Amino acid sequence: MIKTTIYAVALGTIALSSGAIATPVTNQTFTPLSSQLSNNTVKIAALSYDTAAIEQSVFNQINSYRVSQGRLALTRNPKIDNQARIHSQNMANGKVGFGHTGFSQRVVATGIPYRAAGENVAYNQGYPDPATKAVQGWLKSSGHLANIRNQNYTLTGIGVAVTSTGKVYFTQIFMTPR
Repeated sequence: MIKTTIYAVALGTIALSSGAIATPVTNQTFTPLSSQLSNNTVKIAALSYDTAAIEQSVFNQINSYRVSQGRLALTRNPKIDNQARIHSQNMANGKVGFGHTGFSQRVVATGIPYRAAGENVAYNQGYPDPATKAVQGWLKSSGHLANIRNQNYTLTGIGVAVTSTGKVYFTQIFMTPR
């Protein structure tokens, strides 16, 4: 176990793929935190990130929105989750830039025969609920919203990765299987 005291000023930013919107927001409520880090949780600036919980939150929020718009709920697929997770990790560690580089290869790598596919990516930092911040950004962006609302998409996968500085990367892949 690593025992650490983290002192930082939390600065919030959000970025969405196509358009790279970045809005800094100062977090006024910061308390130094003495913590023990586990394998699945990263503690940064008094915030705790459980990537599996963030992925589930994105999934739930997207499906809630779809159902509220008269669309069918998406089915989450572990093969698609895996490819989305790898892309978020690659963006977080700098192997690829923020964006959709390698999208076609990710879709093929799922091994799922498909007719159509789409992808949303985002990142943010300094928010107590990074999933909601990412979903809200997607819902305000016409290109991202088109993927979310597309009735032909029935499968999805979500991947989240967090950097050592607390930047949270999101990838959601949508698919229409054959």
